[in-house]
Amino acid sequence: MAGTFAIILATATLITGIFWFLEKFKWKPARQRKVEEIRTQSNGEVDGKILAEVGKPKGWVENLASFFPVLFVVFVIRSFIYEPFQIPSGSMMQTLLIGDFIAVEKYAYGLRDPITNTVIIPTGRPKRGDVAVFKHPNVPQMDLIKRVVGLPGDKVVYLVKEKKIVIYPACQTTDTDCKGQQSQPLDLHYSEPKTSNWKEVHEQFKTSPSFYTLQQYADKGIIDSDSVVTLNMNIQQETLGDKPHDILITQGSQEDPNYYYRQKDQPTATWVVPQGHYFMMGDNRDNSGDSRYFGFVPEGNFVGKATAIWISFEKQPDEWPTGIRFSRIGGIH
Repeated sequence: MAGTFAIILATATLITGIFWFLEKFKWKPARQRKVEEIRTQSNGEVDGKILAEVGKPKGWVENLASFFPVLFVVFVIRSFIYEPFQIPSGSMMQTLLIGDFIAVEKYAYGLRDPITNTVIIPTGRPKRGDVAVFKHPNVPQMDLIKRVVGLPGDKVVYLVKEKKIVIYPACQTTDTDCKGQQSQPLDLHYSEPKTSNWKEVHEQFKTSPSFYTLQQYADKGIIDSDSVVTLNMNIQQETLGDKPHDILITQGSQEDPNYYYRQKDQPTATWVVPQGHYFMMGDNRDNSGDSRYFGFVPEGNFVGKATAIWISFEKQPDEWPTGIRFSRIGGIH
């Protein structure tokens, strides 16, 4: 289902559209006929102010009708072309940072009914490596943004200690080297991990970690204490789609695979993506609640493909912006 704002926008557009239609094709012509009747009956000698008053629409009708063109344009753009989203967490660092405002291409995965999210006209499907916005499979009112890792039929294995993905793509009819239901694993071209320019900071009484560059970290004078824990982060390149992207790994952090989503007849940290579903993961591998935890995402839950950052504010979770990162404005890979 659509979010509250989408429902409100659709309702407001419909209501104002009804008044605009009635005003344009019923009420305004009726007033004009009334004006002509009065002019005819008075042989054209009636005061122009009286005619103007007769031909004038009611104020509330005029106001409602005037909103329709603007609301209609916003409704069409937001529902079928592009929708703005804000990045509230660091799960997609360093591709997307907290405070980034992104444009999501709504038609990338099909033109959809803005209320039910049902595909009206198919235009494409999610591709491996896409950064996509989708509805949480268990909490439909929650929008998430992650990277498409597993396509329908793929076998996805997450190596917990190495923090790498192994993907056995679904066999195609043209494949000759398939063994069982999956072919040979993809070469994701992992680079050697290097120390990144980020530090992960956990503060007492804060539910979400903060992420600072080394310079910001130094400027703030943050030090480890009983209430503040800082962790270094490594950066590594991975290639899921046509272009490589950076992933972040927290040094010294070890996930507990017992919390992973367990698929029937599959070992821990191994999943075979069902038809019509996708496996999603964040680029900040140790700080992302994704398909490893909540399972597969139905294709019907997809909202669109993230294509560009149109503005970026320097901020941390639950804090006010302190500046604008103009250098981040541009396309997303």
